[in-house]
Parts: sequence; structure tokens; C-alpha cells
Amino acid sequence: MAKPHLLESFLSAAKSVHSTGGGTKETSYYTAINNLLDGVGHLLKPKVRCVMQLKNLGAGNPDGGLFTSDQFDRKTGTAKDLGQPSRGVIEVKAPAEPVDDTATTGQITKYWDRYKLVLVTNLCDWLLLGERAGQRVTLERFSLAPDEATFWALASHPTKAQIERGEAFEDFLARVLQHNAPLAAPKDLAALLASYAREARHRLEHAGEAAVTPLVALKTGLEKALGLTFEGDKGDKFFRSTLVQTLFYGMFASWVLRHEQSDAKSARFDWKTAAHNLHVPMVSALFEQLTLPSKLKMLNLTEVLDWAGDALNRVDQSTFFKKFELDRSVQYFYEPFLEAFDPNFAASWAFGTRQKKSSAIRSHAWITCCAPSCTCLMVWRTPTWWCSIRAAGLARTSWRCCAWSVKDS
Repeated sequence: MAKPHLLESFLSAAKSVHSTGGGTKETSYYTAINNLLDGVGHLLKPKVRCVMQLKNLGAGNPDGGLFTSDQFDRKTGTAKDLGQPSRGVIEVKAPAEPVDDTATTGQITKYWDRYKLVLVTNLCDWLLLGERAGQRVTLERFSLAPDEATFWALASHPTKAQIERGEAFEDFLARVLQHNAPLAAPKDLAALLASYAREARHRLEHAGEAAVTPLVALKTGLEKALGLTFEGDKGDKFFRSTLVQTLFYGMFASWVLRHEQSDAKSARFDWKTAAHNLHVPMVSALFEQLTLPSKLKMLNLTEVLDWAGDALNRVDQSTFFKKFELDRSVQYFYEPFLEAFDPNFAASWAFGTRQKKSSAIRSHAWITCCAPSCTCLMVWRTPTWWCSIRAAGLARTSWRCCAWSVKDS
């Protein structure tokens, strides 16, 4: 079944209301917002439903609430307790009203004090307010347009908007609806980090002129590390995907290895120091180069990595590490991550590279090794599950890595 074009449908519905000239500034768009959030929520497990125009239960009237399917009576379909929307509440404002101004009002303060998770939107801009260390913070943000005029221009071309921004916007909304969900299973964490990785890839693909210089430098560094070249348009696309995978595999590997340090388990994980936890010198140096503040700022990736770091800090580590086996990290994390990041990645790539064993790396994904004792830089998967490895200055022979049998082919 084809995935629904939710952004396109939302923009079309909003534009239809706006074109009549008779709608109200806020409430006339409730149906479009309700359908958008229900569309995203229907794809989640458990499903999440939006209920607009909640009753006043002591903190004012939020414009909407987000509930999981178990919060509704199976027979009647009514909400069991409208005062406890498990995935937060919604405040809708007119497109002309900046969400940053709305977020600082006493009204939003009341909602946050009661619900701890508030999605503020003016159709153009979407802002998720939540909690970190007991303080109210902006958790995530997605901007469809910088102002009202630009938004209505965007809404006039909904199909184009869906193609260019649909996946990123719908990923954002899925994370909003799942923010309060328990995070303890390796597969769930892999899917969440893959969502952030897709956002990072989207930003790289739409990076401006300021990103050209750092991207060229990073491309050269990766080519030297991997012993290949990225050629042509497909090569450039593969490079950006490889770059994003390096960042997220490195972050996850550092988080896992940090857990092995008993004195660090209670402290918050900081991705900015992740390179210090990576045991392989080449991997550590590569990740450190990728995460230099000057480069990340120009690539517009700092914010996304902050979000991913927050996600890692939300994990129920006790439960997670009972299910996660370090020496089987490929099966437990990297495979589901890659499947969620780009299901067609391994099957769709066949392009010219310059490498001694080019036949062994066509159409394959690479996986950064996170095992503490492993000396390899990465694994290139093949359809027969045999891998060719570029080692960190060591002779390449057969050995075990991340629970995979690997050897030169």
C-alpha cells in the first residue's frame, strides 16, 4: 500500500478553506490539522489519535489533545479520560501570529505546567515544547514557511511541497506523537535515530553555498578513509548518505561503549564528546572531524544531533541493555537502522568506484563497528553475508567482527 501524501492533503485542505475568504483565523483549520495528525498517528504503534477542542479541565482549553489507542473505549470509541492526553496537547494560532510569541504566553505556561508536552503551530511553523532536567525547553521545530504569505504560496503547490518536504515533515510529526512513548527496545531506538538521520540527510541535500567547502573537505576525508571515490550525481548522493550514517553510527557506538563505564551511566550523554568513547583511532578521528562545530554549523546539523542526543538520554537503559547484546550489534541495531533510514539503499546503488575490490562493495551499505575489541573501520555487506574490510592499519585476513564472519573476497 502506498504511503499517504499527508503534507499534500493538509496543504490542499488549508488552501481550500483560505480561498473561501470566509473561514476563521484558527478554528476553520482544525479539521485539516486533525486529519494530518490522525494520518501520521494511524501509521504508529500504538496508533495515536487527535481530539480537537478539549474541555477545560483546570488549565484552560487546549485546542487539541493527542491520545494513544488504548485511551479509547473499544466498544464506544470515546476517550476514557480527556484530561490525560498521553502524547501532549496542541495550541493552534493564526498564520500571522509567530509561534515564538505564542510559546511565551501565560496560556502556554498553564498548558505546560499540566501536560508537560505542548505542540504549538500557526500552520507555517510547528514547535514542540517539553521538559529537560525539569525545565521547559524547545524539543524540536519544523518550519514549512517563514511567514504567512510564503505559506499560502507553498499551499498553492501541494504536490511540489510533498515531493520536497513531505517525508521530513511527516517524520517530524511522527517524532512529536511518539515523544512520550517508552523507549527501551533496540529496534524502536534504531527507528527513531533513523528518523533523525533522514532529517540530517534532507538538510545536506538542501544545503546552501555555505556548505560547499566543508562538504568537499569531508568528502575528501571519507574517500581517503574508505579507499574509494564518490563520482557523479549518484556518488554525491551516496556520499551524503554515508556521511550521515557515519555520524549516527558513531554517536550510537559512543553511547553504547559509554554504558560500559560504570561511572558514566548516571550522567547525561553528550554527543559532542562522543569521539572520546570510540576505541578505533581511525573511527574516532573521522567522527571528530565530522562533528567540528564550524562544519556542523555550516551544514545545519547541530540541531538534529542535539535532538538525537536527547533521544538517547530518554532511553530506559536498564531495559535496553537487557535486550541488546554488544557482540550482535549488527542484528540488534545497525540492520533495523539501515532498513528504516533507507530500505532501498543496499539494493539501489550500483555506480563506479575506484577501489581494489570494487566488486565487493557495489550496492552495499557500510556499518561502523562499535565492538570495543574490534579493529576494523567498517563492514561492507554483500548479498552472501561475506564482507571485505578496510582495517585500521592491519593486514586484512579473516576474523570475527560484530558477530559477522568476515574475510577478503
